[in-house]
Amino acid sequence: MTTSVDSPETEDTSPGAAPPRRRRRTWLRVLAVVTSLVLLAGAGLSWYLYKQLDGNIRTDTDTAHELMRVQSERPKVLPEATTAENILLLGSDNRGDGNGKYGQDTGTQRSDTAILLHLAADRNSATAVSLPRDLMVEIPSCRRADGSMSNPQFAQFNWAFEYGGAACTIRTVEKLTGIRVDHHLVVDFNGFKKMVDAVGGVEVCVPHAVHDQDAHLDLEKGRQVLRGEDALGYVRARKGIGDGSDTQRMDRQQQFLGSLVQKVDTTGVLLNPAKLYPLLDAATSSLTADAGLDSLRELYELAQSLRKTPTDQVRFLTVPRRPYTADPNRDELVRPAADKLFATLREDGQVAVEGDADKGSGPRRGTPGGTASATPASPTPSGSASASPSYRGTTADRDVCGGSGD
Repeated sequence: MTTSVDSPETEDTSPGAAPPRRRRRTWLRVLAVVTSLVLLAGAGLSWYLYKQLDGNIRTDTDTAHELMRVQSERPKVLPEATTAENILLLGSDNRGDGNGKYGQDTGTQRSDTAILLHLAADRNSATAVSLPRDLMVEIPSCRRADGSMSNPQFAQFNWAFEYGGAACTIRTVEKLTGIRVDHHLVVDFNGFKKMVDAVGGVEVCVPHAVHDQDAHLDLEKGRQVLRGEDALGYVRARKGIGDGSDTQRMDRQQQFLGSLVQKVDTTGVLLNPAKLYPLLDAATSSLTADAGLDSLRELYELAQSLRKTPTDQVRFLTVPRRPYTADPNRDELVRPAADKLFATLREDGQVAVEGDADKGSGPRRGTPGGTASATPASPTPSGSASASPSYRGTTADRDVCGGSGD
């Protein structure tokens, strides 16, 4: 007896059926069309998101025009530092644009946070220098928003931003330090909160319970993760934490930024589109930048260049300062320590913070005992011409609580 076995490839020979080869070609065409549509849709969405993020950034053209006017007065870049970059980061205390809860909108603004970020030419290190808002400095004659010129004067640093915005602040920093500022970024209050929320909050260590009505801050003692409003209050507070000085506030800002860098680095934010987009959206929507950093591509290239920088080589420090002799409520530079710091950065040299000298005894973030130095700002005697001075500050890899967890 002969047994018939149906093949899985048995062809349909019924009347009206399309030949099998034609059916296969038809399905291949359909698959190709669907695949093309999916790819085009994905490319279109990617392009839309890119343009949206790119369009969020505001360009500060006024500053470029003003700096061009005074080009001959600006510091020259030394040959050994031509590929290093200096970026001035400004936190605007503008009370408008939804920031009214932080104070009355008087139509003017000052920069309560100013950080000069030096990126080494080889990108193996980054140094962020906090400049106190109350530091007494020489402010040059600057063009105001109405076109008039302010008088040159010796005044507290953050007045420069009120007189002539970013351009006046950049000129004041360059006059103070002798360092050429290549780029600047201005971040407002709401933008800061959104960036913190985009990374899921930032870990801090609060030495004691804080109840500061002015800073809208109510925190318990110990290690904790702060988001949005609490994070902003923490870096802005003066009266409710420590001795109420601007120096301690800058210490907190430095530790907070170090923790933020660590969070971004260890959670793979830059490599995960789902995490990266909210951060980019928050950052770009809150930024005002010069023409050299006013596009997503330029910011991305900057972030990529910094990926090779180890977190223990990302340093935060405060310029050496002390109470101003004529008014203890103001600050003045400690010389020659401050001059040495500025000279080192101008020459693209290495700057150390206290605790760098002995890495073995300086615990890092995620290990017991890491903490920032709280000793007075002064360079450590070098003992040799090749040794780097060290300054009050911290690095991005140090533990926020000193390992206590309390």
